[in-house]
Amino acid sequence: MAKVITIAQQKGGAGKTTLAAQLALAWHGLGLRVTLIDVDPQGSLARWFELRERTLGAGGAGIGFVAVSGWRATAEIERHQREADLIIVDSAPHAQTDAKLAIRAAHLVIVPVQPSPLDLWATRPTLELAAEARRPVLLALNRVPARSTIAETMAAEAAALGAGLAAARLGNRAGFAASMAAGLTVMETAPSSVAAREVRALADEILVKAG
Repeated sequence: MAKVITIAQQKGGAGKTTLAAQLALAWHGLGLRVTLIDVDPQGSLARWFELRERTLGAGGAGIGFVAVSGWRATAEIERHQREADLIIVDSAPHAQTDAKLAIRAAHLVIVPVQPSPLDLWATRPTLELAAEARRPVLLALNRVPARSTIAETMAAEAAALGAGLAAARLGNRAGFAASMAAGLTVMETAPSSVAAREVRALADEILVKAG
């Protein structure tokens, strides 16, 4: 049965969808069967996948994808667990039923957060949902500026909120947005780049955490 990793963040603009797509292709590159499930009504991940299929062809996407919402989300996640090694769920923002279902279905909840205490504090509702569902959480720093020294502060703040912070982090790099705009990821557009190495390091760390 596939491990389910839910990307959850009730605060907008944290890079949830970008992280889901980038991680999916990093794991695909390891030979794992990966399915993306979009339960976010905004449908950003669905639009990215449509563009991917136009770019690479329906048979060239390399990963599975389904968009679903409401009460059907749990059944769809369970169905795809029999067909994949990893399922990545891009959850809905805010305290919606879809977000709660996605967190409950997870073996691990990844919460992307930008490197500021204010952004970290704004993740509290997401952390509370995970705590209610008794699901482990890993915070992932995203859009970290070059030469940033805030990581230590963020680690302390995360510990105060009862959450772990991933050692690997993603920088504030134009390559992420550029790859998404092409229906691709940095593993494909710039596989030797710092951005690609950052994604692979985070993907490896999450695999260890997910067991």
